[in-house]
Amino acid sequence: MKVVVAFIRPAKEEAVREALHELPGLTGASFSDVRGFGRGRSHVNDEDIVGAGPRVRVEVMVNDLLAAAVESTIATAAHTGLRGDGKIYVLPLSEARRISTNETGAAAI
Repeated sequence: MKVVVAFIRPAKEEAVREALHELPGLTGASFSDVRGFGRGRSHVNDEDIVGAGPRVRVEVMVNDLLAAAVESTIATAAHTGLRGDGKIYVLPLSEARRISTNETGAAAI
């Protein structure tokens, strides 16, 4: 199992969400509003974090076979070709449990 974590532009959230909905076998995704900075730090001051810009964090838990397709789908939908398009990370997921049914492993995702 894998966790695909992506940080994308807020303007691309809808495109990424729609693209993920079209992916066969995908059972769900989570979207969160976050703030952060990368190499191209903003020069605009924020009250909480200096130079932090808004981003959307996308988290998708999938079986190993679907991870590459999720990564590619997010990359394609989030792409503008400009600096700051975001990053995608693919991490191992050692365990999952569905609370309502007590299913574990791949059945839980």
